Amino acid sequence: MELNALSPEQQKLDLKYMKAALKQAEKALAIGEVPIGAVIVYDGRIIGRGYNRRNTDHTTLAHAEITAIRKACKKMGDWRLEGCTLYCTLEPCPMCAGALVQSRIDRVVIGAASPKSGCGGTLLNILQNEDFNHQAEITAGVMQEACTEILQRFFKALRVRNKAEKKARRAAEAAMMAKKDAEAASNTL
Repeated sequence: MELNALSPEQQKLDLKYMKAALKQAEKALAIGEVPIGAVIVYDGRIIGRGYNRRNTDHTTLAHAEITAIRKACKKMGDWRLEGCTLYCTLEPCPMCAGALVQSRIDRVVIGAASPKSGCGGTLLNILQNEDFNHQAEITAGVMQEACTEILQRFFKALRVRNKAEKKARRAAEAAMMAKKDAEAASNTL
């Protein structure tokens, strides 16, 4: 659904809850994870929150959306999340989009598109595939700039860190080789 097709009241609510999802993304950033956050809202209340913890928890399943779904289901006392809306800072991947369909969530609000794994309309549209028994309404582009910026900031810092680590490894390898060469030279004397 187009952003401008929503009522001003709904647009205001979408901004409020996407800001909450961004706070979750900041938590992921603070622990060195890819900064992705999600919240699930029911009846005007956040009932599930999650942020990316794949590296921290050593599992592929620790995506923001999956964590938010698990918490929301616990709060609702049911696996069905009918009447709920998920706000996510990055378009869901195939696993998360499938879990959202399975949870029967009504609406998914997306911050930034994911050109490499997006299944809310970028690469595939699992969320609205009519061959499934459930489809979710999609609103994309809510706080897109802020959601994109946090990801860009993370990956820029990661590239800088990786470059520094590579330089340090090369320096350590060069020092080790110089030491071996010096030892070999002293042994031949």
